[in-house]
Amino acid sequence: MPRRKQTRRTDVKDMRSILRLTYDQGLSVRAVSERLKLSKTTVSTYLLRAREAGLTGWPLPAGYDDDAAIERLVFRRVGRPPQDLGEPDWPVVAREIKRKGVTLVLLWQEYRAAHPNGYGYTWFCDRFLSFQRRTHVSFRNRHEAGAVLQTDYAGQTVPLIDPVTGVITQAQIFVAVLGASSFTFAMASLSQQLPDWIDAQCRALAFVGGVPRAIVCDNLKAGVAKALWFEPTLSATFAAMAEHYDTTILPTRSRRPRDKGKVEGAVLIVERWILARLRNRRFLGFE
Repeated sequence: MPRRKQTRRTDVKDMRSILRLTYDQGLSVRAVSERLKLSKTTVSTYLLRAREAGLTGWPLPAGYDDDAAIERLVFRRVGRPPQDLGEPDWPVVAREIKRKGVTLVLLWQEYRAAHPNGYGYTWFCDRFLSFQRRTHVSFRNRHEAGAVLQTDYAGQTVPLIDPVTGVITQAQIFVAVLGASSFTFAMASLSQQLPDWIDAQCRALAFVGGVPRAIVCDNLKAGVAKALWFEPTLSATFAAMAEHYDTTILPTRSRRPRDKGKVEGAVLIVERWILARLRNRRFLGFE
């Protein structure tokens, strides 16, 4: 068994080399990492500590010839508790992070500009994630037996080759799952158009051997003519199918995958356990 490669220890000499290559030669973090045989994380961390210590150029200012002095200056914050315990305005941070081009690094730098003795970047990120967990709550849906059947198409398709013309068609994978038992049905169809959509729904109901009180589906254009959360408009054929089976159609909200979390998980299972195993096989038809 080969021995694990030992990580090279860094020292003040590496710090000097990183500053020289970055500020004197203008190399990127990746280039410095390759030149010094250090990880990009190590180079980025050293540059961050140097900026916090005020070392943002080359050559170094007078009085920094002593390696011990540089080491004390750069790493003096290790283990030191913050002196300024004022927390940022987290609602403002949450609003600003949604703006294009704004990152947590930028917001933390602005926080540190106003609070030089405040918390570090790791604490800033941890506290912001805790704030998001408190404010972005989600409802845990408890499914009753026979209450809901969730349906959707998988994002992954299967190439279908015409044996006569050689034309390749991407077969769509329809997935349906019962909410309470996670009993899953999957089939391939030629398209996501209305005839295939209705056929897949009917086959799923025949497979589970019953009709649930509601069918939760995506806002597919073939089934939902107008996607509104409170009053969605179903296509005439889809509505007639629901009336025939005496069930209710509940389209989910747009870009809200948690509304149909069961079928989202079933799609992953189908892609990993079925489609992944069939990736190297060629199909000429459905039979």
